[in-house]
Amino acid sequence: MTAALALLYKLLPLYVTVALGWIAGRFLQASGSHIAGIMMYIITPSVVFSGVMHAPLSPEVILLPFLTLGLCTLIGYGHLLIARRWIGDASASVIPLAVGTGNTGYLGVPVALLLFGEQGLSIYILCMLGTTLYENSVGFYLAARGRYQVRDCLRKVARLPSLYAFFLAVALNLGGIDIPAIAEPLFDNLRGAYSVFGMMIIGMSILSFRGLAGNLRFTALAFFGKFVVWPAVALLFWWLDSHGPQIYDTAVYQALFLVSITPIAANTVVIATLLDLAPGQVAGTALLSTVVALFSIPLMIALFMGA
Repeated sequence: MTAALALLYKLLPLYVTVALGWIAGRFLQASGSHIAGIMMYIITPSVVFSGVMHAPLSPEVILLPFLTLGLCTLIGYGHLLIARRWIGDASASVIPLAVGTGNTGYLGVPVALLLFGEQGLSIYILCMLGTTLYENSVGFYLAARGRYQVRDCLRKVARLPSLYAFFLAVALNLGGIDIPAIAEPLFDNLRGAYSVFGMMIIGMSILSFRGLAGNLRFTALAFFGKFVVWPAVALLFWWLDSHGPQIYDTAVYQALFLVSITPIAANTVVIATLLDLAPGQVAGTALLSTVVALFSIPLMIALFMGA
């Protein structure tokens, strides 16, 4: 439990960053939509590329992002079927993103570094990449279907650079090609921007939020999927694999479990902003889930990871 309290202390600066984002939007007229575009098309692809380039790749390791992608898709689409019947407005299209993925990068990476160190961080990043692939493929497609026809959705997905960054990095890594030393500081700076801007955009986006009463069903379903279903699926996979084929080890199970307990992703707010799908409601729910995660993450780690 001491480690859980230390983790709680380490998370506090991330919440200060959310507050700074709110100040920037409230008093400096900073635009969340502009930063959303920069995040989606420049910073996130750079972080994906750098993470894959530094990971030790093997057939099992390469499959980790696709394992996470499959679980995200299963959870997201299942909740979309419920949302279409229960929520009853355009925000239902955002539910697959809200529950299927998580704040695995902006919040999860610092937590993973604290828990696993530099060596275990690479395994976590590969699991995290599965959520990034989901956000930029299936999740984006399902959300965009709330505004666009199938052909338009596919075109928008095809234009998302994170997919190309992932596959290019895999090819270069397997080919023995490294990032030039002169470019390393650039990618280090982009990783820092990834975390800072990702948390600040939540603060900027909540300016238009007017409380949960606007769509309490959205918040309830998002919380159920994110804080109950996803961790249960991760624990079930942990139990099934460890008592069956044993394809992966404890480091992978713990990394996947950390992915599952992160709050609603800031990129959900980014995509909702880009698609104009109730961004205020999504931002408020994401912020509330982040506040809940301040306490739930240390508790879940203490209960299931022996911290």
